[in-house]
Amino acid sequence: MKNFNLKSLGIFNTAAIYRNLTPAELIEEALITEDCALSETGALVVTTGKYTGRSPEDKFIVDTPKVHKEISWGKVNRPISLEKYNAIRAKMVAYLQNQVLYVFDGFAGADPAATKKFRIVNELASQNLFIHQLLIRPTEEQLAAFGKPDFTIIAAPGFHCDPKIDGVHSEAAILVNYTAKEVLIAGSAYSGEIKKSVFSVMNYLMPKEGILPMHCSANMDPATGETAVFFGLSGTGKTTLSADPNRKLIGDDEHGWSDRGIFNFEGGCYAKCINLREESEPEIYHAIRFGSLVENVVMDYTTRKLDFDDASLTENTRVGYPIEFIDNAQIPGVGGIPKVVLFLTADAFGVLPPISRLSSEAAMYHFVTGFTSKLAGTERGVKEPQPTFSTLFGEPFMPLDPQVYAKMLGERIEKYGTKVYLVNTGWSGGPYGVGSRMKLSYTRAMVTAALNGDLDNVEYKHDDTFNLDVPQSCPNVPEKIMNPRDTWSSKKEYDAAAKKLAKMFQENFAKKYPNMAEEIVNAGPKA
Repeated sequence: MKNFNLKSLGIFNTAAIYRNLTPAELIEEALITEDCALSETGALVVTTGKYTGRSPEDKFIVDTPKVHKEISWGKVNRPISLEKYNAIRAKMVAYLQNQVLYVFDGFAGADPAATKKFRIVNELASQNLFIHQLLIRPTEEQLAAFGKPDFTIIAAPGFHCDPKIDGVHSEAAILVNYTAKEVLIAGSAYSGEIKKSVFSVMNYLMPKEGILPMHCSANMDPATGETAVFFGLSGTGKTTLSADPNRKLIGDDEHGWSDRGIFNFEGGCYAKCINLREESEPEIYHAIRFGSLVENVVMDYTTRKLDFDDASLTENTRVGYPIEFIDNAQIPGVGGIPKVVLFLTADAFGVLPPISRLSSEAAMYHFVTGFTSKLAGTERGVKEPQPTFSTLFGEPFMPLDPQVYAKMLGERIEKYGTKVYLVNTGWSGGPYGVGSRMKLSYTRAMVTAALNGDLDNVEYKHDDTFNLDVPQSCPNVPEKIMNPRDTWSSKKEYDAAAKKLAKMFQENFAKKYPNMAEEIVNAGPKA
């Protein structure tokens, strides 16, 4: 729809405004106006320049009287003044004068009782294609009756901030204004910034409606409807493990948990592509087709073949696609009360059990801890695995006090008797560089056993260092890998590494959560 009225945004002299174009139309626009191409499968392939991932140091929340006491301010939730925000906004609006803009009006929240309306304004057609596929797409009737959005996001990667004048960190900025119900994204062409801005907004709004927002994937048993959720940071297998051919995929990243059950915030998926293989991840592999957007994957422009092993642009190669591209997707994206919750961690130290059962107190401990590892060699100066603790498995996107979200999860686990497991998708037999990554087939077998109850009646052994209950057997998994100490050639080296990581857990918890309840503190590792 051309020349759609965006007067409310202060953008008066655009060359043209296209609203809710089809994917085919957006792809045609992108091929004409941007440096991009189609792969042999028809996916639109783009590079995002300097920013190939999120830029957390460039994200700010506008500090207004309305939200000042609500936000958990700190290194993650950085404040910016309303004066600075308004100045940047005025310059961004001036930059967008006389340009062609692309607008997508759509929804976040598959549960009609919790749905929010989002308007996304893009400088790039490729980014508008991305968010068209990632959010919930309206019908023609819903679009005609869309009205005023609940939140508006304006993404202008060609507009660069001046840090000295604008009071930001770099040329890029992600500015969230909860009071004005608006987000500005400047200087970055990485589409994940748009997706996570929607998530940050939902994480602010949902608790006010008694709904727990979660950085998790979710699937369900097609026969029984029993639902499972998978929490995890990037690289832990959240998308891969939830895309199970034997279960219905509800969503791969963002969900809400209400008294009615869980529901997907999105209408699409954003999967990592590095080292992608058809045999191991067929659902994702076959979703890379016409209508999907591939970011920063190297392509041979003669054959149009994608090289999923080439990380020369970034390790964080991605593909965005509508959830309908997954054959066994649950549409609409709603499920029942979760029967099982799985916390996924990629332990590069190689000392955590491949799967362990958590008490409700231990569940709270590991939920607020949100542990995974940075790997040696992935960043300059990183010579050995480094722990990463991201509160709630999604700290960069959680604006409220962590205890708000933790309390809501604890109440739900207790109320519904939900089982909770910690799953290590990282290393076994030694740390990164010595041991080997846990086989996906073994992890899938352990997850399946947790979901279907096969771990309910097996023998458990208590791990004193990490304070975990470890099953001693699991169908289709060698017993020798169930206890990580048994997989190390040097038991002395394992004990030292385990104690080192346990101490890191304790130091992180003491620093970040000094007022946490004693029973939760006592459920953590013992160095």
